[in-house]
Amino acid sequence: MSKNVDALFKPFNHKGLSLENRIVMAPMTREFSPGGVATADVADYYKRRAQGGTGLIITEGTTINDPVATMGERIPQIHGEAALAGWENTVKAVHGVGGKIMPQLWHVGMARNPQKAPYPELPSVGPSGLVVPGKQVAEPMTAAQIETAISGFVSAAVDAKRIGFDGIEIHGAHGYLVDQFFWAGTNQRTDEWGGSMANRGRFAVEIVKRIRAATAPDFPIVFRFSQWKQQDYSARLAETPQLLEEFLAPLSDAGVDIFHCSTRRYWESEFDADGLNLAGWTKKITGKPTITVGSVGLNEDFFSAFAGKGSGTRSIDDLVERMDKGEFDLVGVGRALLQDPNWANKIRNSELDELEQYSGEALTTLS
Repeated sequence: MSKNVDALFKPFNHKGLSLENRIVMAPMTREFSPGGVATADVADYYKRRAQGGTGLIITEGTTINDPVATMGERIPQIHGEAALAGWENTVKAVHGVGGKIMPQLWHVGMARNPQKAPYPELPSVGPSGLVVPGKQVAEPMTAAQIETAISGFVSAAVDAKRIGFDGIEIHGAHGYLVDQFFWAGTNQRTDEWGGSMANRGRFAVEIVKRIRAATAPDFPIVFRFSQWKQQDYSARLAETPQLLEEFLAPLSDAGVDIFHCSTRRYWESEFDADGLNLAGWTKKITGKPTITVGSVGLNEDFFSAFAGKGSGTRSIDDLVERMDKGEFDLVGVGRALLQDPNWANKIRNSELDELEQYSGEALTTLS
């Protein structure tokens, strides 16, 4: 248990986003939305986390308006009258207890298994039709398919703003569609959407630019990215700080306000021994606020949960110390909040020891 957690509970203000504290609920897919519609149970689920003291909630991945964007019919979507009404009810529930909430906008790309997803007759899409390097199972995306996906992200952001969300997060991590454009292993295009780091980033940059133009200058845009992929845990987009800058600068210039830097363990240095983590390097490079995430409050990363291995609690003293020094600005908490909606309040009130050991059985899919 941390002796001083003041750094976690300082207000955060950046452009159009004002938070009472620095704790962010990380997105975690649940598949509790029949037909893609977030129900009253979903609204109550996020409301409890807001009541428990979480400063900002980022929802589970919610899929954009593209028939091949989702991998399951119970994953929420953010298009269509019924789905948008469900999310509007969720926003009202969270706001009603003083919370803030953003949707994570998602397209799964080649991670979709057509036989288990809606519209099984349609092939999944990806920049080069590759699931992993060397494994092509579909044709490369056409110009029309690329435009459908970009437009889907933009319309989702516009609808999110209209129904009252406090901003949006673009899912650009973990080997899903946006990340498939980033990763040379799955993007082997030779046109303007592939090849160089700049060209591989063009898809995401275009999404950000068009969302910024279609919403407002102060509408918060969070961008989540990762080095690792679900297809390859050792994969890296950038092996050096210089390459990371080459990757991040166009996104920052396009209008990203906050970078959400996904790692398996937040305490691991990104490039140098005993150095900054990924969020620290991202803040140093871009000057933008960052969210760190990865096994906060727990002593095992989330992969162990899929193998049925539990996690015990872990001190957050080092996390607080690093935040106090300004290495990053916000802290994403996943499984600890999945287990206990009152995690933030317990941290604040020095009740961390009340947390029971986390059982991996509750974890579903990582967003």
